[in-house]
Amino acid sequence: MQEQTLQLEQQSKLKEYEAAVEQLKGEQIRVQAEERRKTLSEETRQHQARAQYQDKLARQRYEDQLKQQQLLNEENLRKQEESVQKQEAMRRATVEREMELRHKNEMLRVEAEARARARADRENADIIREQIRLKAAEHRQTILESIRTAGTLFGEGFRAFVTDWDKVTATVAGLTMLAVGVYSAKNATAVAGRYVEARLGKPSLVRETSRISVLEALRHPVQVGRRLLLRPQDALEGVILSPSLEARVRDIAIATRNTKKNKSLYRNILMHGPPGTGKTLFAKKLALHSGMDYAIMTGGDVAPMGREGVTAMHKVFDWASTSRRGLLLFVDEADAFLRKRATEKISEDLRATLNAFLHRTGQHSSKFMLVLASNQPEQFDWAINDRIDEMVCFALPGQEERERLAPEAGPV
Repeated sequence: MQEQTLQLEQQSKLKEYEAAVEQLKGEQIRVQAEERRKTLSEETRQHQARAQYQDKLARQRYEDQLKQQQLLNEENLRKQEESVQKQEAMRRATVEREMELRHKNEMLRVEAEARARARADRENADIIREQIRLKAAEHRQTILESIRTAGTLFGEGFRAFVTDWDKVTATVAGLTMLAVGVYSAKNATAVAGRYVEARLGKPSLVRETSRISVLEALRHPVQVGRRLLLRPQDALEGVILSPSLEARVRDIAIATRNTKKNKSLYRNILMHGPPGTGKTLFAKKLALHSGMDYAIMTGGDVAPMGREGVTAMHKVFDWASTSRRGLLLFVDEADAFLRKRATEKISEDLRATLNAFLHRTGQHSSKFMLVLASNQPEQFDWAINDRIDEMVCFALPGQEERERLAPEAGPV
């Protein structure tokens, strides 16, 4: 029994030892798992830090590239302006020199002619007085003879006219034809007046314009005078945009003003983006900044005109071509009638109007500048894209622009 008791005690101790060994193994496994988890967490953290650092470097490199590009663009613009100013100064100096030389030559010629005429008059004074006396006598005799001859001819002609009924009939017919001619000239003058008024007045498709017509000047002379005395404004006065977009549209304003100053061909622009982002306001400011007139038309007004759309479109461009200051033609919602011609939804009248628009905008003009605005530029016909020289995206304002739009409301 003692031996059995000892064996049982030994077995219990052995089991306790085995349990302790198993517990140590489990603890060792748990410690290894914890170390592995910490290692993975540290590796993940280092990877994220490395990715953030690389992203920061990429952003910094992109910002540096943008700054370098902006500096390069500003330098190019400055050089262009300096070149234009130098050319203008040289041209002005050349013109002034030519005018000065021409004036001197003209004064010398006039002085020489005056001296020669005075010397000839002094030498021929007696002859000139005798010629004047003879001419006066001949003139008096000629007048007396003319009066006597006219009286004789008038009397004989009136007597022959009264006694000859054929001549009386011919005279009446002549007077009748004269009356018909006067009446026709009066109607033709009225038609020409209506035509001139249609050319000088505002076309039906134009909703708003800063161009001054003759009728408007007669009706509101005070307001027209104030508008004529307005000085060119800043293109971004009252327009709040993001810094990148502001820099781009300012470059467009400078280029447009230089084009107007040099009487060159205007570039056509497409402005796209959500409604209410400042496209129409910038177009007006651009025209005033460049010293041009602006005219605003809407694409939704073209489709309801039907067959009259082609005529109305030609009237718009004829009217725009007569502007002396240059006209900025702003077409809002241009995708309403400039959509793709391949689709079956477009009518024949609208297709003809679109063809008329493409015909009048096939070449750049020094009389008008075309600015299109659209919320969906992807619907434009492929030929419209050939007329566009530059596209500008007017996105929704960010946090900083919204705070500038509503400063009294505080941060949004």
